[in-house]
Amino acid sequence: MAIPAITARYDWILAITSIAFVFSAFGNGANDVANSYATSVAARTLTMPQVGFLSVCTEFAGAVGLGARVTSTIKNGIISIDRFREGNGHPGALMLAMGCAEVGSATWLMLATGWGWPVSTTQTVVGALIGVGFASGASIKWRWESGSVSQVAASWAIAPLVAAGFSALIFGTLKYSVLERRDPFKWAMLLIPFYFAATGAILALFIVIEAPTAPSLEEFGAGKAAGIIIGVFFGCLIVCYVFFVPFFKRKLIHKDTRLRIWHVILGPMLLKDNPPLFFPGKGDEYVTNYYEDAYGEVRAGGGDQDTLRHRQPPARHEGDEITASPSGSLKDRSSDGNGALPSDPEKAAELEKRALEDPTAVAPLKRPRKSEPYERFIGPVQHLSWANPQKWWGYFKFGLLQGVTRDVITHDSELLRNIHARAKRYDVRVEHLWTYCQVISAMMMSIAHGSNDVANAVGPWAAVYETYRLGEVNTSSPTPIWFLVIAGLLLGLGFWFYGYHIMRALGNKITQMSPTRGFSIELGAAVTVLLASRLALPVSTTQCLTGASMGVALMNYDLGAVNWRQLAFIFIGWVLTLPSAGLIAGLLCVTALNAPHF
Repeated sequence: MAIPAITARYDWILAITSIAFVFSAFGNGANDVANSYATSVAARTLTMPQVGFLSVCTEFAGAVGLGARVTSTIKNGIISIDRFREGNGHPGALMLAMGCAEVGSATWLMLATGWGWPVSTTQTVVGALIGVGFASGASIKWRWESGSVSQVAASWAIAPLVAAGFSALIFGTLKYSVLERRDPFKWAMLLIPFYFAATGAILALFIVIEAPTAPSLEEFGAGKAAGIIIGVFFGCLIVCYVFFVPFFKRKLIHKDTRLRIWHVILGPMLLKDNPPLFFPGKGDEYVTNYYEDAYGEVRAGGGDQDTLRHRQPPARHEGDEITASPSGSLKDRSSDGNGALPSDPEKAAELEKRALEDPTAVAPLKRPRKSEPYERFIGPVQHLSWANPQKWWGYFKFGLLQGVTRDVITHDSELLRNIHARAKRYDVRVEHLWTYCQVISAMMMSIAHGSNDVANAVGPWAAVYETYRLGEVNTSSPTPIWFLVIAGLLLGLGFWFYGYHIMRALGNKITQMSPTRGFSIELGAAVTVLLASRLALPVSTTQCLTGASMGVALMNYDLGAVNWRQLAFIFIGWVLTLPSAGLIAGLLCVTALNAPHF
């Protein structure tokens, strides 16, 4: 491929921009992908290695399968490129400006992620473009219109508040229809198929409308959209009744500790006595205590006497004789039953009475602290010689797995312990039913992120590449599939190696998480993004998820159950994003544009 002489001498700009693109996409994944899965990990629905694998798959699928095939090189038209077309045109200057925007965006994303600030990657790119706009003298869109700076600034308040309202409404519905009923498990088993179906329908519509390659709702047709919603709803309802309801009965009522998620395909066969199970699981605990941290401690409910009443032995169903341990985890009575409430009603009542009088009476025993990656992988081989292959293997495992083997749940903070203690705690069997909805909603949010935000990293790089290749100022360019493949992989890898910082910031640091809360947060954020898209308002998934977390936390009806310091810390990051990214990109651009060779 022959490169035009006018841009051939600027190959160094293409090289620097390509390097910056790698860090921009990596930082995008580390910061924004963590938003999609933070509540799932905080609620102990998924582990960090599981999320690491899922994020690579979902981000790649979103970027490559649904990513835009035409990438706007000037995000949201935030600056005018007429400045670069004056006279005979200045393709080299445009390449430099877009390269500086990529560097500014990448630098701020990496710094913000390292500091634990969940920021908007879209607003980072906008800030970087504003900076190069000032530096190059290009006009900037300030007035109130689609994609303008004023709308971006307004979204700092609009997006979190709207998401908070939707998530609070969803969790409130779940709270009063299931969680705080007299027999929550019975109501959960009755209503979970409908929650499954509603979640699937909403998220299907979310993907159809939010995908950049999809037509607008007007072009698509309201009838088709309604048909998708109804079809997905009833399809999910049938699947849930045929496969998941028998699975739940076998797992939660028949207390089969061998059951694992892959057994769901057995469907009605699970209702038989002692059904044959392929690859059965091991252990005596058939449902996880989702309120337990990595040390085996349960803080939720410790500061609320009313909440403690929800910790009574669960009601029996169909001969169920399951008992609840003081920590809230459920075990089969055929196991050793260590820590379980006695089956004798009088003894159980006595223990419950002591629990109400002294919340610490039911505090679980601490487990040994989970080792961090350095202790786990480097410690055992540190004394070995570099000639020993085991030392190289230990360092290799540390480099590969250090990002997904960290404890992002437990925080040694008296403030957080008090905040978690003021959150209500519910039946962990009910919480378990909503883990599946939560995982699906998190995956959909991640796919949507990959399809939409891949342009934040690819846009400036594509502008530089196409301008260099064609030798003229290029405003919009077709995005080669290999661009999206590289970007999709980098998004997932960014989370794998560096996303743990944001997982800590958005998980249990805002409030006590659980599957029902995480489900409400993710679905509320998805609805907010969908509504904002229809109204042409630029909102950030980061801001929506943070606001949604606040809304669900407030449903404890206790301001003390929300970490306001953490929310203020996150808000400061949002406010600093535009000027910081703009300052970095602008200073680089104005310095380079005034250098002798320009």
